[in-house]
Amino acid sequence: MTDDVAIRVEAVSKKFDLHSDRRTNIKERFVRGRPKGSDEFWALKDVSFEVPRGSTYGLIGHNGSGKSTMLKLLASIHRPTSGAVMAAGRVSSMIELGAGFHPELSGRENVFLNGSILGMTRKQIDASLEEIIEFSGIPLQFIDAPVKVYSSGMYVRLGFAIAVNLDPEILLIDEIVAVGDEDFQRKCFDHLYKLRRKGVTICFVSHSLPLVQTLCDHALWLDHGQMRAEGKALTVVDEYLRAVNKTESDRLGHAEEIDDSHSRRGSREITISKLEFLDATGTPSPVGTTGEPLTVRMHYEVHQPVTEPVFGLAFHHESGTHVAGPNSREGSVMTGTPRGAGHVDFRMDRLLLQPGAFVVTAAVVDTTMAHVYDYRDQAFALHVQPGHGAAGAGVVDLPGTWTMKTVDQLDQGEAS
Repeated sequence: MTDDVAIRVEAVSKKFDLHSDRRTNIKERFVRGRPKGSDEFWALKDVSFEVPRGSTYGLIGHNGSGKSTMLKLLASIHRPTSGAVMAAGRVSSMIELGAGFHPELSGRENVFLNGSILGMTRKQIDASLEEIIEFSGIPLQFIDAPVKVYSSGMYVRLGFAIAVNLDPEILLIDEIVAVGDEDFQRKCFDHLYKLRRKGVTICFVSHSLPLVQTLCDHALWLDHGQMRAEGKALTVVDEYLRAVNKTESDRLGHAEEIDDSHSRRGSREITISKLEFLDATGTPSPVGTTGEPLTVRMHYEVHQPVTEPVFGLAFHHESGTHVAGPNSREGSVMTGTPRGAGHVDFRMDRLLLQPGAFVVTAAVVDTTMAHVYDYRDQAFALHVQPGHGAAGAGVVDLPGTWTMKTVDQLDQGEAS
């Protein structure tokens, strides 16, 4: 391995034998005979990648794709069935936090126990002890109590504090966003950024794609144990999102219509028969993508002629928040006197809704907007999925332009 590579994985495969009929003692072996054959399960197949020294590397993929298995191979918890795993540097892992704790020993004693397992000397552990206790946030009256009386939060916080404060050169983490409460998670992320600045190589598994895009330099996408993509984190996450979004669109198939018979109202001279969501290619889909074009198509049927009906929509977040309510009059559309059946389109060049579940109201009213012809309250479901790049917080994405001026530039402007 070269000096600029911290971890190298070469053509690694990992097989597990799944036994459906196991013998747990000698009596069962004699009474029931030899167990039946086992099934082979290949958790990883021919995976190769390198983690540059001092970088942050993310492993992504669906549940059961082999991410945690790969992390355990890197931590030498498992051995590969074939291939080679090489790590240059002292490895500290946070795969099952507190897994090595002895319940009868105190928190302080378990710090020394875990530190020894990680290869640290007593002198090194002594030097980090106070920092570990402070970082964990465990009250001093508990640090010398047996860890069997700890809450689950105290347990994992102590495990995390040990792993990150014992001077690791390579840090392996499984689902870092699942550690402790909000305050402790923020402390963890702050500490991870400090480790990055010190040149520690970090490799972690996460289902939080915005976190991977924000924190990682490179990423690996695993799918059923095989590599689907590897490279720059932003690029790999985008590829993964496109695949997930397509799968969701195929699964949902068509726009979901909610039973609104109990809340539907209006005089019914003209009615809304159907609502469709069209993607950039004009293909109907129940799924919209943040930042990409979306057209909402309202199909109507005229039962009695009406003049200049106004068509409107209302978007509600699943939490109940009313997000927006556009209508055709605001869009300066003259609808005339429609007859028979047809449709009205509301096109968004860039969908501003953030990922999540939304319900849509469709309505048609008269020119004064006081008389309702048909009002289908929250009768249609719209699923919004992430677009390219990290998803932001909130319900909508607000477009805008950022500018910045220094004090010197401001002074020059005043002088001129």
